[in-house]
Amino acid sequence: MTAPILECIDVHAAYGRIEVLRGVDLLVPRGAVMALLGANGAGKTTLLRVLSGVMPATSGHIHLGGEHISDASPDALNRAGLCMVPEGRGVFPNLTVEENLWLASYSGQPVERILTEAYARFPRLKERRRQLAGSMSGGEQQMLSLARALASDPALLLLDELSMGLAPLIVESLYDSVAEIAESGVSILVVEQFAASALRVADYAAVMHGGRIIETGEPAEIEGRLNELYFGGAA
Repeated sequence: MTAPILECIDVHAAYGRIEVLRGVDLLVPRGAVMALLGANGAGKTTLLRVLSGVMPATSGHIHLGGEHISDASPDALNRAGLCMVPEGRGVFPNLTVEENLWLASYSGQPVERILTEAYARFPRLKERRRQLAGSMSGGEQQMLSLARALASDPALLLLDELSMGLAPLIVESLYDSVAEIAESGVSILVVEQFAASALRVADYAAVMHGGRIIETGEPAEIEGRLNELYFGGAA
């Protein structure tokens, strides 16, 4: 692995007295796509919530580009180059596509640049620019979520369950976009319950079980052991 953009060291987190993350150790290489896999309840989304500052870690250390970020707010993390696309699409349904993109200019990027780059990467959004975001298909809303996230010019993009509720062909198209985003230099940590699409574009993969990372490796290696890792835990 190259020098990591993200490093988690013995990260713990809990909902009340229920500990969900039980010592997560994870490296995300700079410029790479890391697929984070695991069954429901493994702790994947909780880890993303901790990394994005939405939920505090109870202990452990998190570094972004070598800087300690364990106690940083979501706004501070965004300014530092970390951006998250949450599960369920992060769009304003009662605003048009273009209005959603205009709001993304809070990051400091010029609106014209945001629109130009969004429409170049996702031509469907240009076709729908006057349409209310909530009236678009799930795949189109996910494109808009990605375009809004990229407007902040992130160094690290966190993606939570891109495939949720979408048809397989749409999922494949979205993951093609993920690969293109990574080729532009953005590091990506993508959480998926359904592994095949994420592994297709990933450089590395990690599997969570019981609130811990139990395996990391090359996508082909991990894919061959998924059933064992999902349901059997660490060997």
